[in-house]
Amino acid sequence: MLMFLAACVTINVYFPTAEAVEAADQIIRGVYGEDGQSESQPDEKQQPGSLLQPPVGAVPAYIALLEWLVSPVQAAADINIQSPAIRTIRASMEARFPQLKPFYDTGSVGMTNGGLIEVRDLNAVALRDRKTVKTLVADENRDRHALYKEIALANGQPGWEADIRKTFAKRWIDNAPAGWWYQDNKGNWKRK
Repeated sequence: MLMFLAACVTINVYFPTAEAVEAADQIIRGVYGEDGQSESQPDEKQQPGSLLQPPVGAVPAYIALLEWLVSPVQAAADINIQSPAIRTIRASMEARFPQLKPFYDTGSVGMTNGGLIEVRDLNAVALRDRKTVKTLVADENRDRHALYKEIALANGQPGWEADIRKTFAKRWIDNAPAGWWYQDNKGNWKRK
């Protein structure tokens, strides 16, 4: 009977979109220097026990067994963004942001619709700063590629990388201050 029940359980792991948005916002606010809350506040509020829940001993054994078998999958809905590799990438991005910010502010650098950044208007950059801005953009994009990949790997789901990239692409733009440039879905540049 136990083998039959275990064989009948099909586990599908879906991309947890809401959790990915929350994780992306936490990382982006940290990069933008707005991360006053992310590490200090708990992720979930404790819910008081319900009077409608049956006593612990009242759960039938087969239900307890199924809950035990399925519980690892429920835990997979949380997005892990705390691996050593992710922390290293975040620290690099946070350290680089003060150098990139003036280029965002002038519109010479903008956010692409693919979750990266691009030199949007090289003419808006002083000659002496052009090499610097190109290097900063290349380094930032390298870290963003690595970040998306590492988040997928840290969660044991390499197939999620495209979904993570898509989520971050939208959240970078949504969290950006007014006046910064970004690409819409068709690749046209717009000012926020």
